[in-house]
Amino acid sequence: MTSAFNAVDEEGRTSSVLLSLQHSFEMLLKAALVHNNVPVFDKNLGRSIGFEKCLQLARQAPGVKITDAESGALRAIDALRDDEQHWFNAVSEPILFIHARAGVTLFDDLSNRVFGERLADSLPLRVLPISTAPPMGLDILIDQEFSQIQQLLQPGRRARNEARARIRTLLAIEGHASEESLVSERDVDRVEKGMVEGKSRSAIFPALEQISTEFSGEGPTLTVRFDKKGPPVKFAGEDSDAAAIREIDLQKKFHWSATNLAAKLNLSLPKSIALRQHLGIDTDPKCYYVFEMGSQKHPRLSDDALKRMRESVKSIDMDAVWEAHKPVGKGKGPRPCFVEGSAQS
Repeated sequence: MTSAFNAVDEEGRTSSVLLSLQHSFEMLLKAALVHNNVPVFDKNLGRSIGFEKCLQLARQAPGVKITDAESGALRAIDALRDDEQHWFNAVSEPILFIHARAGVTLFDDLSNRVFGERLADSLPLRVLPISTAPPMGLDILIDQEFSQIQQLLQPGRRARNEARARIRTLLAIEGHASEESLVSERDVDRVEKGMVEGKSRSAIFPALEQISTEFSGEGPTLTVRFDKKGPPVKFAGEDSDAAAIREIDLQKKFHWSATNLAAKLNLSLPKSIALRQHLGIDTDPKCYYVFEMGSQKHPRLSDDALKRMRESVKSIDMDAVWEAHKPVGKGKGPRPCFVEGSAQS
């Protein structure tokens, strides 16, 4: 990545930097998971897991413990790489620099946290990360990009393709604050329409209002970290501006079946259901969602559900939970729960 970033030839440079950066993190996450006895091969597919699954597991693995801010930075890097590789995308030099430098900082943090090794110990002495422009906070860079897109969309400019390429970059950066970082054409259309109508940045990109940048050191010792500020953004609701509503893939968010979640927690399915009822998991929209396909109902649970249940089993009396919530006959006991692939039980 350092070789690609410092290359004097601009041809393909941005793609090379983002590809190398994302791949480096995928390999580091897999090494960290293996180091903590977490399998990185999918037995059903017969191949190693992908970046997104690595990130999910790294957030849960006790010896890795990726934070929300770190997870957001990795999602943004992955989304920028995906759009740069598969679409017509435009990543400005300041945005590339701040994510590359934050990537170097995070790589060093993770390497030290998991393996007790600093990144500098593995780099040759001749490596000299340099930049001819001082770093700027992400909020300033986003404002600049937003203004540039507004100018490109002015009537008579005939620069719509470049504007949409820059819109893709801002949508990818939303990965810092949103679990859904993949960019769809409908999202680009929605943003373009909102900008043409003159809507503000905060109305179109509410998630970007949450991201802050922290700098420390200077020159070769410069470190960059991203952080989230303020309450989570709601992307949809009665009072939501249509320009701010981002489509999300619910199947990616709610990817745990009841059976797989129970196995992950080393609980039987009935006891897992009892714990869900005790914690109110099935009434929490962040944890539980039912996909309806005709007459079939398929409940799925999110990583939030797994996290809450995993934390609770460390201190809760499962025998007491089971006694309070176990089925005791028709018309008695806990409320019915959905079972995978059926209506109700």
